[in-house]
Amino acid sequence: MIFIVVKFAVKPEHADAWPTRVEAFTSATRAEPGNLWFEWSRSVEDPTTYVLVEAFQDDAAQAHVNSDHFRGAMDQMRPLLRRTPEIVSTTIKDADGWSEMGELSVG
Repeated sequence: MIFIVVKFAVKPEHADAWPTRVEAFTSATRAEPGNLWFEWSRSVEDPTTYVLVEAFQDDAAQAHVNSDHFRGAMDQMRPLLRRTPEIVSTTIKDADGWSEMGELSVG
């Protein structure tokens, strides 16, 4: 599984509209074969920062970054951002989804 986390520093004047601005990209990515999840969160410490947590089956990530909707989204996002996004991208062997947290069991 390819596991990716990206931090987007959005210009303050675009921060509230960010989810709407990336909605088409989000929907298209979630519909891709091999996409496991694609989830946005907004920082509670800095409301102009959005964090994207995404995962793909190993063979699907390349198709994602080569897709038309990916390239279009990069062009659309660029003028809305304060700086280049920060990313962590790694391959997790023998994983295909979330696991329960062992240190905090509920129920």
